[in-house]
Formats: sequence, C-alpha cells, structure tokens
Amino acid sequence: MTRGRFKAAPDHAFLCAPPSPGRAYHPAGVEYTYAEVRAEALALRERYAAAGYGHGHRVGLLFENRPEFFFHYLALNALGVGIVPINPDYRHDELLYQMDHSEAELAVSIPARVAALEAVARERAKPLPVIDAEALPASLPGASPTPRAGAPGLDSECSLLYTSGTTGRPKGCILTNFYYLNAGAWYRDLGGRLAIEHGRERFMNPLPLFHMNSQAVTATCAILTSNCLVLPERFSPRRWWPEVAAARATIIHYLGVMPPLLLNQEPVPEERRHGVKFGLGAGVEPQLHEAFEKRFGFPLVEVWGMTETGRILADRFEPREIHTRAFGRPHGGLEARVVDERDEELPADREGELLVRWSGTEGARHGFFAGYLKNAEATEEAWRDGWFHTGDVVRRDASGMLYFVDRKKNIIRRSGENIAAAEVEACLQAHEAVAQVAVLAAPDEIREEEVMACVVPMAGATADARLAAELADWCLGRLAYFKAPGWILFVERLPTTGTQKVQKAQIFPRGEDPRQRPGAIDLRARKKRT
Repeated sequence: MTRGRFKAAPDHAFLCAPPSPGRAYHPAGVEYTYAEVRAEALALRERYAAAGYGHGHRVGLLFENRPEFFFHYLALNALGVGIVPINPDYRHDELLYQMDHSEAELAVSIPARVAALEAVARERAKPLPVIDAEALPASLPGASPTPRAGAPGLDSECSLLYTSGTTGRPKGCILTNFYYLNAGAWYRDLGGRLAIEHGRERFMNPLPLFHMNSQAVTATCAILTSNCLVLPERFSPRRWWPEVAAARATIIHYLGVMPPLLLNQEPVPEERRHGVKFGLGAGVEPQLHEAFEKRFGFPLVEVWGMTETGRILADRFEPREIHTRAFGRPHGGLEARVVDERDEELPADREGELLVRWSGTEGARHGFFAGYLKNAEATEEAWRDGWFHTGDVVRRDASGMLYFVDRKKNIIRRSGENIAAAEVEACLQAHEAVAQVAVLAAPDEIREEEVMACVVPMAGATADARLAAELADWCLGRLAYFKAPGWILFVERLPTTGTQKVQKAQIFPRGEDPRQRPGAIDLRARKKRT
C-alpha cells in the first residue's frame, strides 16, 4: 500500500511503545525505524506467501496496542490479504461471531488470548488455525481456497473493521487500500491548527488499533509523512504526562473522557515539559475546553468522523469555537447536509441528521467504506438518495459551521466505545429472570455515557440488588466488560407501540436523569477489564 515510504526515510522512527513498567510487553519501551519495520514485514510476507496466503484472504489479528501488529498488517497487505483487527476485550460469543462472519483463514494472537480463540475455532464450522504471535511455528498453517487472481490494488480490501450499528451484531466495514491512503492524506492536508511537518512529528494515540482513528487515519498519515506513531498500552491519567514526555510526542489524540480525568490529577512537572503542538479528538466538554488548554499549553481540536466515512471534519482554524461543540465546516469536496426525518434539508440553526457525500466526478461514495460485509441491504439503506446517513444529530449555522448535538441511532458511547443497545438487550433477554428489557444511555460525568438496562423481571423473580448483580455478571461473562450494564432499574412494564416495539423515549420524561430514579442500582464498580 505504501511500500515506497519505507525506503524514503529508512532511519526515521516509525513505531514507539513508551516505557511502562507494569506492561507485559516492552516495559522499558521500544522504538523501530522504518527500515526495521520493513525488514520484519518482508520476512513475514515471505512466510505468509509460502503458506499460500494471498489476494482476497483475511487474517484476524489480536495484538492489543503493540508495534508488532504492524509487522503482520504490512506483510499481509503486501500480499493483498485483508486484516480483521480483533478487540482483545471480546468474549467468546463476540469472537465467534466476528471470526465466523469474516471467514478469516487464520487468527494471530498475543499469548494471553490464544486459548480463547482456540475455543472459538472448535465451534466454527470452517477451520480456524490459531497461532501465538510470540511463538510462530516454523511453517504457518496453510490457507484455502487459493488466492484471488490478479495483483492487489487500490480497490483491494485492506481491512475489515467491525462497528456497532442499530442491530444486535456489529457490521463489518470493508475498507480498501484507497480508503486508507485517502484517510491518511486527508489528515495530512487539513492544515490550520493541525499543520503536520514532514519527518518531525510523533503522534501519540492511545486509541485501540481495532479502531479506524489510530490504525487507518493516524498510522497512514504517519507513514505518508515519514513520522512516528507512539502506541501507549492504553490511556492512564496517572501515567499520561510522563509517557507523553518520554515519547517526545508532538501530537496527541484524545477522547472526551480524557480531559476531565487529566484536569482532576494533581499537577506534575511533565504536564508543561512537553513538545505537544495540538491534540485531535472528539467529545471534550465545552466547559472544560478552555481550562484544559490554559493548564496544559496546547489546543484541543475537535473533529468528527466515522469508520464508514474515512475523512474527518475539524474546527481547525482560529478563532476556534471552544465553548461550543463545533467540529468544522465541510471542505475539499466533502459535502454535508442537515435534514429532517423526510431527508429534506433544514434551514440554519435547526437540528437534524447529518448526511455526507463526495462531490467529485468519482461518485458520492469515493473514499468511503466499500460496504458492509454480507449486508448489501444495510449498505444501500445508509446510502439512500446518494447521501451517507450518519445517524448523528447536528445543527449548522449560517456560516456553515457544524455543531454536534446527539446520536440518532440506538448507540451508547462509553469512553470512546460504540455499544449497540440491541446487543446488550439480546444478552439480557437470554437470562431466565428477564421478561423484557430496554437498554439505553445514561449520562456519566467521566465516561460520557453509561449503559443502563430497564428490566421487567419474570413473574416470581425477586427484583433486588442480588438479581441486578447476577444480571451484570451474566453480561460480563458473555460481552466485553464495557458493554455490561452500569445501571439496572427494575420496572413493572415498558411503554410499547401497537406492534409491541418498546418506545424508549417514553421510559423517562425528557430532561430526567435516569440514574436518579428511585430503585436505580449502580453496578459500575463491577465493570473491570480482566
């Protein structure tokens, strides 16, 4: 995809894991140059090719935020093999769905998750070899069927990223090589407060490599500009500034959960002894934006983007509207509309759904995702009338500036993770004590939103704290920890339509904080990464 870039600046740093004494891998930190990464990727490419992997195959990669992810990703990409990045927090059912739906030929994993993937392999109808990334066999398991004819190109699949939707299961977004190159170049060229210098930047991105932000947008931008990508294990407010300083970061990426946590920390010398030029992210609370910039000494530039769109919008020119939820104006061929429920355009300052498309002669879908795997119906529904329907509610002022308002889709946004309410509902509904359930977002001062389940218990079930804990543990055993309910409220009934569809908007009056409802049980302490 970008092999020429690795020869252009071989001695430049490409990948860095900052020192982190408690980390299981590279606790002292590690850094790889472009030449070193290229050598590792070429060696792996030969091994994958010898085992028959090629154009059109898919390989699952479960690596957490380790630099070695890129050795395999780039090796496979050179052969036309699409990667399926795997969330390391996924539980059995989630892993089984992803590996089955993607039809991955192979899974490569960190040692701690090999057994979990082997359990998935035993249930999957199609064979799924699983190998330990730290103990690769002399000969890799063979691939089948034979690779697709022809050399890989810009339209070849680069990755299959799974994103939550309004249905119970995540949808697989097919992302091409062109998508990646275009996303990276778009970031590179945004300008304004997001000016990127060739060969002089170090992007520190704590977001996971199974998300498009880090793995597609930031990493590709780093490659296109011969810059370095810094991969902390995960965001830790206590370690953040020492890691930023040790990594010599010049650009950071953030989620809305990060500013309040950092502002709540006691001052440390490193919070001003850094070379950060700007932060890029989404979701900082307007009332905290100015305080953050004054204390830590650099701007936070709010952006908007989706896995499906690739391109991002940013409030990147001064004067930035830091006391609002502004995220920029459409530019460079990316068009936007704000529409009502009939897809009719709304006047300025009216709230409606954000629609986007490409305006060039290449077509409206140019640079966007190639579609949802095995779900043409959902793809066409999202693209109805030639515009991509984002599901986000925004408003636009007379100058064209866009402001984020809320999410139209049935999605809960917790610490940067998109959680499909229907998936959590399906899990809870399978419990013998649950007659009916509705899952929705509750506000959360730290994590933006938290999962709240309103449960109608089965006749004879005792609706108390013990049952709530049992239901939370039921979900924790079947879903990633962040998807489990942080709050449970037992109710006698749920409002429904004539066709028995739950009307979530009628459960709580507008403006009510559902956490304050008598009987709401706080289960957030049970939600821990294991």
